Amino acid sequence: MGNILDKPLVLDRIKEYYKLKGNAELARFLGVAPNTITNWYGRKTFDIDVIYTKCVDIDMNWLLTGEGNMLRTESKEENIPVAHPSDSPMEGIPLIPISAMAGAFTGEQTVLEYECERFVVPTFKGAEFLISVKGSSMYPKYNSGDIVACKRLPMGDIFFQWNKVYVLDTDQGPLIKRVKPGSDKEHVLIVSDNERYEPFELPLDRIYHVALVIGVIRLE
Repeated sequence: MGNILDKPLVLDRIKEYYKLKGNAELARFLGVAPNTITNWYGRKTFDIDVIYTKCVDIDMNWLLTGEGNMLRTESKEENIPVAHPSDSPMEGIPLIPISAMAGAFTGEQTVLEYECERFVVPTFKGAEFLISVKGSSMYPKYNSGDIVACKRLPMGDIFFQWNKVYVLDTDQGPLIKRVKPGSDKEHVLIVSDNERYEPFELPLDRIYHVALVIGVIRLE
């Protein structure tokens, strides 16, 4: 979806805010080809969906008009559900450590051996476990240390919603990634939001368990 600009200030503001030196760095940041940036400047257009997805911490009103607050951190924080600690070992959603992921996917009671903290998250009633994001591969969607709520999916009749974020239990360990169609029916494409991480194909028979990420929460 293209937006007509009076002048290419939007792209300049992005470069200024993220300290990007030139159009080549801007193209890498947005995940588009360098000639796309050239065309956007020349035609005074841009893809609003790409801008919105990549510039998660910039207020869109400021970016488009130069007015208002530069950051949208506060509004983003307000939209994150708050998880309250549970007083009962049988209530709430368990926060699972990486070492217990296999048990979390299968729902086995062995997970309880780790004495997981449990949290009540009214917004995500379908969530079955919580995990902490590690690393920067899903930045800017998720930062390292963010807590995501997950819902287990049956492997017998798995149906991926393309471009959704999933937690995958694989022979490479647990992955939090977007899933897209692979080169054939036996593979899926594993994609990070951080463009510094190259996408790769993964055979379906190397995926042992799957959970859909249904949201990010903030612990109280």
